[in-house]
Parts: sequence; C-alpha cells; structure tokens
Amino acid sequence: MTTVRQARRPERSQRPVPPTAPGWSPAAERRLRVIAPIAVGLLGLALWQFLVSVVGVSDYLLPSPAAILEQLVEFSSAILQATLVTGANALVGLVVGTVLAVLLAALAARWHAIDGMSAPIVASLAVVPIVALAPVLNSMFGADSQFGRQAIAALAAFVPVFLNTLRGLRQTLPVHRDLMRVYAASGAQAFRTVTLPTAVPYLMTGIRIASSLAVISALVAEYFGGPRGGLGTFIATSAATSAYARAWAYVAAAIALGLVFYLATALLEWLVLRRIPSGTAG
Repeated sequence: MTTVRQARRPERSQRPVPPTAPGWSPAAERRLRVIAPIAVGLLGLALWQFLVSVVGVSDYLLPSPAAILEQLVEFSSAILQATLVTGANALVGLVVGTVLAVLLAALAARWHAIDGMSAPIVASLAVVPIVALAPVLNSMFGADSQFGRQAIAALAAFVPVFLNTLRGLRQTLPVHRDLMRVYAASGAQAFRTVTLPTAVPYLMTGIRIASSLAVISALVAEYFGGPRGGLGTFIATSAATSAYARAWAYVAAAIALGLVFYLATALLEWLVLRRIPSGTAG
C-alpha cells in the first residue's frame, strides 16, 4: 500500500496552479470573486428598475423588482411552504437518482455486458421530454401523490451522476491495478483503496450538476399538474390570474432554491475532496 501512495506523490507537483491576475494578491483575488458577482447583480437590478420606472416597460412583460419584493414579503408564508414542497421533491429525486446511478455505474464498470445494455437506456433517459412525461406520471399516480414529480427529478439527476461516476471508475491507472495484484489484494480491497478514491471527484461533480437539474425538473413537473403545492404550481396559478409580480416572486424563490442546492452540493464536494489524498484522480 505504501508503494501505491509513493507512486502518487510526484503528481502533487504536477497539479496546475490557478492563475492569478498580474498585480493581484491571492486575498484580493478571492475578495474580487465574491464582490464581482454581487456588483453585477445589483447593477442588473438597477437597470431592471430603470426599464420599468423610467422607460415604462409594462408590468405584463416585466414587473419591477420593487413590486416583486413586495409580493415576496406579503406572501412569504405561502412562498416558504411551496419552496419546502419543491425542495423535498427535488431532494428525494436527487438522492434516489444518485443511488441508482452509482449502483448501475459500478455494475457497468465491472461487466462489459451491462455497460453495453445500459448505454442505450441512459441515452434514452437523457432526452426524455419532461413536459410530456410529467402529465403522464401525474395521471398515473393520482392527483394527491408527489411520486410523479420525485420520479422526474430522479430521472434528471440519474444521467449526469451515472456518466460522471462511470468515467471516474475507469480512470484508475493500470500501474496501480498491477501493484494491487502484486500485493495479492482482493477485488474489494483494490476497489476501496484505488478505484473508489479515483472515482469520487467525478461522482461529486456529477452530484453537483444533478442538484440543479433535480430542482428544475421538480419545478417543471409541478407546473404541469399534480397535487396543489410547490413553486411550479403557484407560478402557473399566479400567471393565469394575471398576478405577474407574484409569479415572479415564486420564480425568485425557485432561483434561490436552486442556488441552495448547488451551494450545498459544492460544499459537500469540497469537504469530501479534502479527505482524499492529492493525485488520486489520476
């Protein structure tokens, strides 16, 4: 085992160093990465308010940020409840889709026959139209069931996690596998010591990508029927009753929910990768 770690050590020096702008210290670079998006966002909101208040863009086309904020405050309780419903559907779909994707990727990496059979299935799932599938599942499982929405979120999360995990499981260097055979390590020991640490960065990337897709898919599934509740349902209802500022308030909550999912999975990725020795990704 020591030899495997020693073989990886030279790769530490080969890792690329993030470029730093000339004249900027690392601390200033980090502050700029935080300040710049906030400044751009505030500038965009100011331009938005200018278009509505001064230029005179109709509320039908684009409600003002002030009107949307007012609706956020007035309907905060309903928006929070709808956000929790959508977040629960997305979370269930993300977890279920991730588990199924990891299991199938492990089988596909181990047996070529399963890999060949799974390829067309995954390709088909990648192009499934949510707008067509959502009403079908909502009708199949009833108007009071959240299962159809969760299933759609799981399908959306499954594809990126599967593809990234399968790629990661195939990144193990042949020399590392040969060393494990020399040490007479079992298949489980080789998987735990070499294959799994190599695949984890790819798995975490897949989960980070899938987190946003799960939220979007759950939101779209809610938009096309099913039990009342969830951000998608209230966006459709508000737009249908010409409450456009309220609809945009629900959209803002959906954006915030997607950012929460993305940041949570990015934090999880950072915490997990800290525990993996440098260079295990091959």
